[in-house]
Amino acid sequence: MNSKKADKIAVGVIYVMSAVIVLILASLLLFILWRGLPQISWEFLTAPAKSFQVGGGVGIQLFNSFYLLILTMLISTPLALGAAIYLSEYAKQNWLTDFVRTAIEVLSSLPSVVVGLFGFLIFVIQWDFGFSILSGALALTIFNLPLLTRTIEDSLQAIPATQREAGLALGLSRWETVTRVILPAALPGIITGMILAAGRIFGEAAALIYTAGQSAPALDFTNWNPQSITSPLNIFRPAETLAVHIWKINSEGVMPDGKQVSAGASAVLILAVMLFNLGSRYLGRKLQKKATSE
Repeated sequence: MNSKKADKIAVGVIYVMSAVIVLILASLLLFILWRGLPQISWEFLTAPAKSFQVGGGVGIQLFNSFYLLILTMLISTPLALGAAIYLSEYAKQNWLTDFVRTAIEVLSSLPSVVVGLFGFLIFVIQWDFGFSILSGALALTIFNLPLLTRTIEDSLQAIPATQREAGLALGLSRWETVTRVILPAALPGIITGMILAAGRIFGEAAALIYTAGQSAPALDFTNWNPQSITSPLNIFRPAETLAVHIWKINSEGVMPDGKQVSAGASAVLILAVMLFNLGSRYLGRKLQKKATSE
């Protein structure tokens, strides 16, 4: 067999393998949307869930998911940004930084259920936060921090060293070079990493079962007292998210129309994660175009 023939066969095998993977993923995605889209309506997206009754929605669970996502990103983004700037711009290349990066890699592949059990022992029991949004946000911060730190660090390291040298040559301090030259140039990659991390957080369930809880108390959206149990702003109330709600429906079987609600909630979850991913690509391209044009 000559080299050209072998090359064509290898390329054909690669195309077939890629097509199979795309077909499997597309079939799974289309199946979830085919079952779930007919269940989605404005009432479904805003009505509270109902047990032992037909016609419940996912309004509170959907709000809890976004609220928990925002709180987690508010906690994890500054920490990840600070750690990434230190590792990329200030830390010396020695065995200690290599160990830190290895630890980050290990933690980023940690099973979410392990993070959930850790959060249950520390945040729920030891720190006495109970099953709450705060416990869930802190657990998700541990879950999200390694990946977000590595993503931001890669974005910073992708900036050419000549830009750092140019900033220093203009008389800027090292910190001014980082904040005025490096961070603006790396902003598209940072934003993309943040949105992708947000999609990962939004679909997380295992870590939240043991921290944020499996109940969704009725909320009064006119009550803005953060200390009230019915207030949507209360970070110490239990908060069943959309992903946990899907797991709970299929594990308990207390809803007569559980299959329909689960299908609709799964479609909403898939659409939200798709929007996060598409949004990250669109926003990253826009920011990159703006940064390069200016």
